[in-house]
Amino acid sequence: MWPDVRKIAALAWPVLIGQLAIIAFGVIDTAMVGRFSATDLAALGLGSSIYISVYIGLTGILTALQPIAGQLFGARQEAEIGEEVRQALWLAAVLSVIGFVCLYFPQPLLSIADAPPVLHERTLSYLRILSLGLPASLAFRVYSSLTNAVGKPRLVMFLQVGALVVKVPLNLWFIFGGFGMPALGGPGCAIASTLINWLIAIVGMTVLVRVGFFRPFGIFSRFCWPVWRRQKALLKLGIPMGLSYLIEVTSYTFMALFISHFGTTTLAGHQITGNIGAVLYMTPLSIGVASATLVSQAIGAQHFDAARSLARHGIALSCGIAVVYGVALFVLRPYVLMAYTPDAQIIAAAMPLLAIVVFYHLFDALQITTAFVLRAYKVAVVPTVIYAVALWGIGLGGGYLLGFNVGGFAPESLQGARGFWVANSVSLGVAGIGLFLYWRRVSRRHIPADAKPA
Repeated sequence: MWPDVRKIAALAWPVLIGQLAIIAFGVIDTAMVGRFSATDLAALGLGSSIYISVYIGLTGILTALQPIAGQLFGARQEAEIGEEVRQALWLAAVLSVIGFVCLYFPQPLLSIADAPPVLHERTLSYLRILSLGLPASLAFRVYSSLTNAVGKPRLVMFLQVGALVVKVPLNLWFIFGGFGMPALGGPGCAIASTLINWLIAIVGMTVLVRVGFFRPFGIFSRFCWPVWRRQKALLKLGIPMGLSYLIEVTSYTFMALFISHFGTTTLAGHQITGNIGAVLYMTPLSIGVASATLVSQAIGAQHFDAARSLARHGIALSCGIAVVYGVALFVLRPYVLMAYTPDAQIIAAAMPLLAIVVFYHLFDALQITTAFVLRAYKVAVVPTVIYAVALWGIGLGGGYLLGFNVGGFAPESLQGARGFWVANSVSLGVAGIGLFLYWRRVSRRHIPADAKPA
């Protein structure tokens, strides 16, 4: 077990640092824009929710490159990796057009929010600026999927941390103005993000050309047009993966919208709880990415027993750390909440929710790590169905019934925000167990018949 754990940990920690840097982007934007104006902060919140939905869905499709390239790397088919990367870049170009249209003309989405004219205008400016950086974001996703697939996550981490360092001064300049630049507010942080996205995309592509490790792949050694057979393989795996990401994002978004009906204090407690859960989520996410890398490489090398062992130990490591996090959070939750807010009412609203997060995070760790492992086997359709049934059906549907006491059967302790968090925890547990059982079935298929016990 320990050799597998060491391999997984060696790949997981750079992914974790990179993901925390990405989270810091949102924190910095919120903190700085919040000091500029309340209108710009509201526009940032509304615009970010729209952008993230588009971005997550499109980048989820491109993440299909990771298991494909990982298996080819394990099989030592370097030239094929280069061909798949070129095809992924073509796909990124097409998806960029779709995403650009959605972000540059977001009026249908903004009309749902029924925002006042000033807020509508600021949000529109924010989204249109971000639309110009979307092609770079998708190109960088191709870069990160490849580098993770071949076991080089530090090459992503360095760029993400470097981008965070550059983000702070650029935000200050564009949001608050100076040196001849007018104060732009919320749209200013969109300009900073767009410039950074293009910078790291260009650096990433340069790395693929200049670093000797990637030369055997011949990524830019020749030009090629899209090949439908390869595009179909990317889409067959990528579309369900993108949908699964969207299901996760939308289930939490609608959960927040429903909880907003219970008042500002309850919503604030929910937002703090959700932020803590998101930070905790980065660890199992990183372990999932690392496990998927090693599993896909083992599958490509036809080492199916090693793939199964790595997957099992990755899932166990993720869940074990989740238990440690959960116990620590339960004990320290009063102090954690006081670090977020001095408001006693908000702390009181968040305290029972954080107790639920102890179980929520364990189930979250199980489902996300297992989902990544299944993607390493190039399996995505059934997991997406499991996500839809669990997160939308049990999580949102069950949360609505409990939270609003539909039918009058919900006990008082499960009404309000607690009902939604309990239902969401149960849904993650169902998803995690379902994905784990399905992984066991899939992994057994890859064991040669003569190696299976009679």
